[in-house]
Amino acid sequence: MSDLHFIDGPATEVLSPDRVGGKAANLAFMARLGLPVPPAFVLPVGLCAGIETGKRRASSELRHLIDRGIERLEAATGRRFGDRRRPLLVSVRSGAARSMPGMLDTVLDVGATEEAVAGLVRITGNPRFARDCRRRFLEGWAQTVLGLDPGPLERHLAELLAAEGVAGERHLDVRALDVSIAAHLRHIEAAGHVVPAGPRDQLEIAVRRVFASWNAPKAVSYRRMNGLEDLEGTAVTVQAMVYGNADSRSAAGVAFSRDPSSGAATPVVELLFEAQGEDVVSGRRIPADGSALAARLPQVSAELAAALARLERTAGDVQDVEFTVESGRLWLLQTRTAKRTPRAALHFAVAFVAEGVIDEKEAVSRLAGLDDAALEEEVFVGDEPEPAGIGLAASPGVAVGRLATTSQMAERLAATGEPVVLVRPDTSTADIDGFAASCAVVTASGGRTSHAALVARQMGLPCVVACRSLRFDEDGGADFGGITIREGDRLSVDGDRGLVFAGRRETAVRRPEAELAIWRGWKKSSGGRKDARSAR
Repeated sequence: MSDLHFIDGPATEVLSPDRVGGKAANLAFMARLGLPVPPAFVLPVGLCAGIETGKRRASSELRHLIDRGIERLEAATGRRFGDRRRPLLVSVRSGAARSMPGMLDTVLDVGATEEAVAGLVRITGNPRFARDCRRRFLEGWAQTVLGLDPGPLERHLAELLAAEGVAGERHLDVRALDVSIAAHLRHIEAAGHVVPAGPRDQLEIAVRRVFASWNAPKAVSYRRMNGLEDLEGTAVTVQAMVYGNADSRSAAGVAFSRDPSSGAATPVVELLFEAQGEDVVSGRRIPADGSALAARLPQVSAELAAALARLERTAGDVQDVEFTVESGRLWLLQTRTAKRTPRAALHFAVAFVAEGVIDEKEAVSRLAGLDDAALEEEVFVGDEPEPAGIGLAASPGVAVGRLATTSQMAERLAATGEPVVLVRPDTSTADIDGFAASCAVVTASGGRTSHAALVARQMGLPCVVACRSLRFDEDGGADFGGITIREGDRLSVDGDRGLVFAGRRETAVRRPEAELAIWRGWKKSSGGRKDARSAR
């Protein structure tokens, strides 16, 4: 029988990433520190293969563990799953032993039945929020659980926003949300499916969907590209929902304890008010930065800054933290060692040694496998023309390549041997093969903490996001505020400053010589100590 692991406060046990995945192990780490983490239970990695191969014993274990886990969650929260008076809703999240950002599935608001929605209205007095949770649940069910084409719903949403005269979903009132909910149900039923009425049925199906995402093509490609093919599967964390969409004092965001692109010792915070976490990382909207949080909720901003500093100090490395603010209360939903560029990795190591966080031996170990060539930085030289587009600098470096506006187009152009720049309205994790074929990425929306930016940094690709002037035409071209670049035409991307230029710019190579000298000194010193020990 597989073990059930529970996360709730400082008494939480130490959990192994190999058994429960890195996400759950880090949730337990934060809970033991006394940081605000919603209670959760974890279905271990060991169940994944059994569920995926259809073993009867694994299915029986799954149902047993879900029943036990929900009982514990209900006791911890004082709410009942799917109840019509004090409802508990849950998120269902993946978690491999090694981070695979955005490659595995998440299902939010599970248990948002009509009865539970009525219960949310009772306890919050906010029918708009309750209906929004129902809408979000149905959207996730259609796209993530059932794998339906999002196109019809996206078109319906665009028509609904236009009819209501509002800019986005968070401005829809209760009546408009009911229209949207009805459209989601029609979309699901037209595809021959129904949404289970019972919350337990919803939860088991959602858990199975998250386990199944382990073998999705994008996940398989990611593991192949990053040498993670020996991983056994994913765990599933079922966690009490906290609501970044509850009201104007609520938000969802992602924060880094230091800048993962440049290495600067300043936190990077991005968030969306009245939103849930997937809104931020999906890159479909342009988020606000930390100054907006400080202006609206200064106490929460201070609590977040303190949590980031404590997590970095305790973990001894830069942290990537997912958080939610519910009606002015901060909750932490994830922490992990931040993905970084080679340049930032060297900068972090030098800074942490200087600050006494790590010693030189640990710094050399962290930089193992990093060669001098990876630290060479290309920069544009010569007279600078007016940029065609201006966005947010999301991953550093510069690149010149031919325009591709789809991942398929990027792969086709790359097959000719030409460097390619992938330019998209936003990117989804399904674009991983397009990233691999490209030398840079540009998006019209998103932020520095979206999946596009995170994956670009990990792959060492220059990336510019939130390029607001960017539009696309039917012929596969991209228009940057009146400057049109056609498919296959060259453009130049400056990921250090968030600029896009039409045509080819000349480049030169720059090296961080001062930090390289420090690193070489560490390696020489550690090598000398090793030789001396060998001589004795």
